[in-house]
Amino acid sequence: MQFEHLPTPQPYLPLWQRMQQFVANRTSDTEDQIWFCEHDPVFTLGQAGKEKHILNAHSIPVVKSDRGGQVTYHGPGYLMVYCLFDLKRLGFNTRELVCKLENIIIELLASYKITAYADRDAPGVYVEGAKIASLGLRISKGYTYHGLCINVDGDLTPFSYINPCGIEGQAMTSLSNLGINTSVNDVAQKLTALLNNLA
Repeated sequence: MQFEHLPTPQPYLPLWQRMQQFVANRTSDTEDQIWFCEHDPVFTLGQAGKEKHILNAHSIPVVKSDRGGQVTYHGPGYLMVYCLFDLKRLGFNTRELVCKLENIIIELLASYKITAYADRDAPGVYVEGAKIASLGLRISKGYTYHGLCINVDGDLTPFSYINPCGIEGQAMTSLSNLGINTSVNDVAQKLTALLNNLA
């Protein structure tokens, strides 16, 4: 597994295109990769996403993506974790991978003494009903891209401009909102250790 910490903030579109190119060119011998970054403010709409869930984008760009899921927000203070995996090599199906990623986030949050849980009917990780991490993957020829987002210390206001993940009234939270003073980089370092044990 290779880990890459990208300079931040990153514009969304070029990085999405880089992921697509990586997947298109990889072979069964290509080592899996995980990319960490933060993005410039952007709303991304999943492949089956409905524009009605964008209530008022204000001045924030909206990008129609090819990941799973509905609409979400990315911006400074939100750790993006892009998962470029060979599912066959890992020996997982898509659902198993989602569960493993959710459990890794739950373990991460436990290290901050936060009790979190997953919801099988609404992928992601929650704390007392508020969503703290979102997942949205794309599978192409058995290879994954896109990944997950953890709310570290970013502004939660843009979530009020949308129905997060297509759910009206979905409360959102972050590590800082829960009283945890940490940085995106520190969270990425903790995740690196946990994701190294993914297989």
